[in-house]
Amino acid sequence: MTSPLAVQVMRFAFLILLWLFIYALVRAIRSELRASGAPRVQSVGKPRRSKRNASSDGRAAVAKPRGGLSQLVVVEGSLAGTRVALTGKPIFIGRANDSTLVLTDDYASTRHARISESSGTWYLEDLGSTNGTFVGQQKVDGPVSLEAGVPIQIGKTVMELR
Repeated sequence: MTSPLAVQVMRFAFLILLWLFIYALVRAIRSELRASGAPRVQSVGKPRRSKRNASSDGRAAVAKPRGGLSQLVVVEGSLAGTRVALTGKPIFIGRANDSTLVLTDDYASTRHARISESSGTWYLEDLGSTNGTFVGQQKVDGPVSLEAGVPIQIGKTVMELR
């Protein structure tokens, strides 16, 4: 027969484990909410029309590509064929729902990488991902300038600027 003291110790241990589980759950939810807190930069798909971009005859004005590059194209992976326009605004890549390019790759982090433009040159920066980001065969450690046609690999997804 079990002593009353042993039963109380088991109850107390169970409560501690329950509270540790709840604490871990709250931390995970909180970190996901923080990761998705950045505003959506550019949606994938058709360009939006606005009064500012409309010409006098009502047609949307086409933005000129910067540095000769006009789009990010996914060439391998589950999103092959997806195109994201290069508008000068940063492109966030990752599993977060508010990323510009949302990856469903198990090897991609919530906030994996960012492609941004500065002085006419496009740069790729890894945002502290677990599995890394590669340009060509080189792992990205800091901001790296990008050139047209050079493969960018995040997990099983390969993309390039065109």
